[in-house]
Amino acid sequence: MQAKNIIIAALALALIIGIGFLLFKSGADTVVVVEDTPDKTTVAEVLPVEPDGGIGDGAEPSSDTTDQRGAESLIGYSVEGEEILAYHFGTGDREILLIGGVHGGYSPNTTDLANELVTYFKENGDTIPENLLVTVIPNLNPDGTEKSGTAGRFNANNVDLNRNFDCEWSATALWRSEEISGGATAFSEQEAQALRDYVVKYDPAAAIVWFSAEGKVYPSACGGTPSKASVELAATFASAAGYPAAAEFNAYAITGDMVNWMAKEGIPAISVLLTNHQNTEWSKNEAGIKAVLSKYAE
Repeated sequence: MQAKNIIIAALALALIIGIGFLLFKSGADTVVVVEDTPDKTTVAEVLPVEPDGGIGDGAEPSSDTTDQRGAESLIGYSVEGEEILAYHFGTGDREILLIGGVHGGYSPNTTDLANELVTYFKENGDTIPENLLVTVIPNLNPDGTEKSGTAGRFNANNVDLNRNFDCEWSATALWRSEEISGGATAFSEQEAQALRDYVVKYDPAAAIVWFSAEGKVYPSACGGTPSKASVELAATFASAAGYPAAAEFNAYAITGDMVNWMAKEGIPAISVLLTNHQNTEWSKNEAGIKAVLSKYAE
């Protein structure tokens, strides 16, 4: 019996040495688990070792933290393949999201204003409180931007992106007294999907979205009254900017609205409607944004 045990131990030792040699040649990317009991020694299993995600092993770094987004990130593409970009400023962990260009060439001044914001924060990054990160998406509808007038309001699928979000969504939506498309389903459009995925992933503390043209500020709500946080956000921006703040938009029924969807997701958000389709009203909006940043720095 003793000789038998010696033979078994010798075979197990030889097997372990052989596996060790293979590990050495393969870059040591597996681990051998050995079971050692009083009466036998066996190789229980050979387990793979996952790479640690470090840059040295060729793995992509994780993109789960805001720090790793850098100054600019690609959040998606339009129907016609145009990039939808986001620009990031500051290093804080509370994100304020600013969005323009939802209605493309119909409201070109919203994209113009957002681009002015990108330039402003590049030159005045020290105006951002330490606990905040400001993200600007200048143009959510680049395909629509290529068209002028009413045609520019829609994306390349002739869908109004501000009717394509999952808040009281309807395939047939309204704009004034005109029936328009809300898409085949909620989030059927690539542009809406890109914004949805960004918001769900990074969960901003607040969002401001620009439209035109009325010259008012509205809080967000989905199927009920606006949250206290949305009302306070609207009041803060409107008071500083000199726009009137309204309790709700009731000129006609709105379905699939982006800002209202954010409210459904628990994110305070407001719609800022510029006074016309041409002017960015920079000084008013600069004052409104500064007031919001000051509020969220508290």
